[in-house]
Amino acid sequence: MGTAISLDLADDLPPADLHDLADDVFAWMREVDARFSTYRADSEVRRFDRGEVLLSEASADLRYVLETCADLWGVTDGFFDAYATGGLDPSGFVKGWAAQVASDRLLAAGAVNHFVNAGGDVRVRGCAPSGEPWRIGIRHPWDAMASCLVLTGTDLAIATSGVYERGPHVLDPRRGAPATGLRSVTVVGTDLGVADAYATAALAMGAAGIGWLDRLSDHTHAVITDDARQFHSAALPLTD
Repeated sequence: MGTAISLDLADDLPPADLHDLADDVFAWMREVDARFSTYRADSEVRRFDRGEVLLSEASADLRYVLETCADLWGVTDGFFDAYATGGLDPSGFVKGWAAQVASDRLLAAGAVNHFVNAGGDVRVRGCAPSGEPWRIGIRHPWDAMASCLVLTGTDLAIATSGVYERGPHVLDPRRGAPATGLRSVTVVGTDLGVADAYATAALAMGAAGIGWLDRLSDHTHAVITDDARQFHSAALPLTD
């Protein structure tokens, strides 16, 4: 889906086992890309959007994504909209969901200490190779070589949506125009697909997204506005 995937496995397992686990993660990500990439004319999501695949014929994964995106549309008052661009594009959920599934599979396979990064959407569990909690830098929205915040934890799903790489690509579905007001939105929870969708929705809301995020009792957040103001939850797991 036009993004880079990185993986850090920190368990003291035999090298062959670690290679097999990594191969499984990247095979899953390739499967997701083949099914959901909007850049590929032959992907299932594109064929479904063109009417070439009926809902009754769709894969279980596509049906799950469509149902979840519909639920998220309701939860976000329509600001998370997989049809905001006119065609079907569930990427604002799929990238985080795919990394969450990869992390869940690693955990089930006994790799309890890992870091999965799908284009800046990060799922960490357990500890880093040092034995300490993972430290996750949030990219500075004006300096690609710097972090604006560093989070720390052992069980975090961290999703960031911003306009600093692809420009104003997130649409305000009510205006049908690119969202403005927020430069970067980071949402932290336990499910990366949901966190990814919430970050996208808040970015689409513009400045009103800050208040909406404040009302989420089960997530924390950090926001940087277009004029470089920074807001974050008091409970955000910041590094000391």
